Amino acid sequence: MRKLIVLGVVGLIAQLIDGSLGMAYGVTSSTLLLAVGVAPAAASAAVHFSEIGTSVVSGFSHHKLGNVDWRTVSILAVPGFVGAFIGATLLSNLDGAVAKPIVAVILLSLGVYVVYRFLRLGGARPTFKARPSARFLAPMGLIAGCLDAVGGGGWGPVGTTSLLSSGRLEPRKVVGSIDTSEFVVAVGGSLGFLLGLGAANINWGYAGALLAGGVIAAPIAAWLVKHLAARVLGVAAGGLIILTNSKTLLEAVGVPGVGVAGTAAVVFVLWISGIVWAVRQERISRAALADEERELEMATA
Repeated sequence: MRKLIVLGVVGLIAQLIDGSLGMAYGVTSSTLLLAVGVAPAAASAAVHFSEIGTSVVSGFSHHKLGNVDWRTVSILAVPGFVGAFIGATLLSNLDGAVAKPIVAVILLSLGVYVVYRFLRLGGARPTFKARPSARFLAPMGLIAGCLDAVGGGGWGPVGTTSLLSSGRLEPRKVVGSIDTSEFVVAVGGSLGFLLGLGAANINWGYAGALLAGGVIAAPIAAWLVKHLAARVLGVAAGGLIILTNSKTLLEAVGVPGVGVAGTAAVVFVLWISGIVWAVRQERISRAALADEERELEMATA
């Protein structure tokens, strides 16, 4: 019972992060399940079944607050479903650790670009181009869905990172669209695990505990996304990408635990400093915009 309560709290925290920054539910939940001895396939299965429920609540909350670009969701849905189904059915025969360092390098590079893109604005307001094309979204959805099932998490890191770095959707709509489309990814992965593992090998108690915590956190996270400035949200998401993937990469190449922890501490301090800088720049930008509006009112009076 105590383990289920702990998992419920983990689900709440993981969904709060995921719903706010567009990633980390699967990674956080899967990491804990693996740490207590659950097999990789069974851990990913429990996470995906819980995500069916959390993604519904999260998607509805994001939709009500205007955080969803439905064109992006509709294009991502089918490739994400197919990718997750394939990844889930192949997990028992595929060593996910082989792909981790490569994926970590790609995501780390994209994370650095995301942070740079929003910090280099100075006091200027962020602008966004036309929405991403189907040629960009479809393969991204397929790859992200497959990695999500194989690694127990990946839809958010790949999808959110790629969309943020493209500069074609404002961060709140990136997060909302990725979280909403995660429903079909969770369904695809869950069906694959049912086929590959069988219902008897899935821990429904773990899935239920994660679901309960995630459902509570989903509306809160959607509200945070609605009210956080694009600049701040972009730096926060990019920093999380860098922190997560630098740790994964260092562990994959055999860096001792002390070295990993020390690096993570430095990255964490830089991440928080970046967020503080983004908040200050956002205040300067808003103050300048308010001054321009007052001057315009005085000129037209």
